[in-house]
Amino acid sequence: MISVIMSTFNNEDSITTSIESILNQTYDDFDFLIIDDGSHDSTLDILKEFESNDKRIKIFKNNDNIGLTKSLNKLINLSNKKYIARQDADDISLPKRLELQINYIENGNISACTTLAKLIDSDKIRPKISHYLPQKIIIKRKNPFIHGTLLITKSLIEEMGLYDENFYYSQDYKLFYDLIKKGIKVGVLKKPLYKLNTKNNISSKRKAQQAYYANCVKKQILPKYIK
Repeated sequence: MISVIMSTFNNEDSITTSIESILNQTYDDFDFLIIDDGSHDSTLDILKEFESNDKRIKIFKNNDNIGLTKSLNKLINLSNKKYIARQDADDISLPKRLELQINYIENGNISACTTLAKLIDSDKIRPKISHYLPQKIIIKRKNPFIHGTLLITKSLIEEMGLYDENFYYSQDYKLFYDLIKKGIKVGVLKKPLYKLNTKNNISSKRKAQQAYYANCVKKQILPKYIK
């Protein structure tokens, strides 16, 4: 029913824990599609070892580094499941994440949802912004969703045209903005079902670029390509 999708790039230090967090889910009707985006450490070797030991895992490889947005779109196109779930290569999903999310979506008659998250190195909860405000107001100020926790129907993300490949960064913010602009509610399961690593992710390393792309989302303009 679910394809969990992950893009990796030089994640040898975190990838094992991240993959195992998905394999240990209480919900088991999923495949796990992972694409390596041109790593030059041992990430790909680790991925191949997992693939040889678990038939749910399917590994793909980009010959060149093409970035997260295009890599995720490739995986979505490769999926034949009803739902797409995100997982970042340096984060951890708690064991009941997928089970609770699929129940939340199907019982709530919605097509997309996220969850809260705890920081890996503390008990701080993210996002900090209140979800009691209307989403159409919040989204114009900042991205109030944790991308790695997204569960969405494949049909909906296809209807949206997948991730906008004009956005090398902030592709998640652009997707959420467009969903809400179209009147589609993104459910938020108010439980921390994900552990978020903020030390090594794109947002921490390239804050200026991230801020530029996020500002383009807010202004509803196309960015110039800045890698």
